[in-house]
Amino acid sequence: MSNTGVNESSYNYCALPLAVYACRPDRSRGRVFAEPDSRHRSAFQRDRDRIIHASAFRRLKGKTQVFVHDEGDHYRTRLTHTLEVAQITRSIARALMVNEDLAEGVALAHDLGHTPFAHIGEEYLNICMKPYGGFNHNDQSLRVLTTLERKYPGWNGLNLSWETLEGVVKHNGPHRDGIGGGTPFVAVADLQKRVDLQLGTHASLEAQVAALSDDIAYNNHDVEDGLRAQLFSIKDLQELPLLGEVLQNVREHHGALDRHYLVQEMIREMIGAMVEDVLLETESRLKDVAPKDADDIRMAGVQIVSFSENMREKVDALRAFLFERMYRHYTMNRMWLKVERIVTDLFTAFTKNYKVLPDNWQRRVEEAGGADDPAIRARIVADYIAGMTDRYAIREHERLFDLYWDMK
Repeated sequence: MSNTGVNESSYNYCALPLAVYACRPDRSRGRVFAEPDSRHRSAFQRDRDRIIHASAFRRLKGKTQVFVHDEGDHYRTRLTHTLEVAQITRSIARALMVNEDLAEGVALAHDLGHTPFAHIGEEYLNICMKPYGGFNHNDQSLRVLTTLERKYPGWNGLNLSWETLEGVVKHNGPHRDGIGGGTPFVAVADLQKRVDLQLGTHASLEAQVAALSDDIAYNNHDVEDGLRAQLFSIKDLQELPLLGEVLQNVREHHGALDRHYLVQEMIREMIGAMVEDVLLETESRLKDVAPKDADDIRMAGVQIVSFSENMREKVDALRAFLFERMYRHYTMNRMWLKVERIVTDLFTAFTKNYKVLPDNWQRRVEEAGGADDPAIRARIVADYIAGMTDRYAIREHERLFDLYWDMK
């Protein structure tokens, strides 16, 4: 082992050398269902590939990030958001010399459980599911990976490695007895019965990188999308600490720019500033912890991948601005009314009479015992609704509640 913290034996398993605190695929804790190793791909490469080929991953292209599909073609969808998160994740992971394949896999999987219509859809599905344990999109992502995807004859789910599943479960921090924010995590509790996820510890550095890359991606692309939608102006952004500094730097380097190029340079500079801050802060925390392996990261008791306190204050100010000027804009509030109707009506109809579900979903209800158990039936209905794209949810609502749908 060299003094640089690089594990030389990792050359046999990864494209680049890894730091001693990185997760190594040859030391993976395995899968729930045993499988032979691939001759050409590491365990984490296989996980990433399985996620990309999942049906739930493809459906992300039709799910809202902030703006619904008919607002325009240039706004982010849940899929383009996920790809941006994965790109930032790989950049940070490489700089920190941790496993890029594992980090990217967690990034690609983190939103697979998201409902149609973004967080608005999740809010109303959670309200519908309150009597049955609630709904949480992070837990639903795990449920997609371990239960809902049907691609292998020997098991349900994708049978991912322990490290990838751990990263999806704990990328936002430890779970206390499988409970998060007062909402039972159904998929976490079910998986924990089969394999110990060490819920009380932090996740790997790779998963932590994916989590913070999510923050970097959505804060930046929401600024760009908000400007495109004219919910606020560049002049408004100048009042924010981080954006004001970035805009000043762009103008000093490029002079007067066309608005289009000014926005592009501003976003590029802001992503760069956030990434640079994360790397400096994380490297400082790594020196303090001095981890000798990946388990030292899990047992550190603190989140190691982080913004500095100064950057966190600036990011918080940006979030507050976006919440007020974008997420609670009257156009968003109007969408809330429509989404409430769609999600609530669908949930009520399907739980009241599961025989109006498509045939394959009726079979899932019956095989699980949901025909006679309202809680089981409700959970499977939630699975069905959460997996919908925006367009499909709208179409299903029209089929059920538009009396003249078949005559059009």
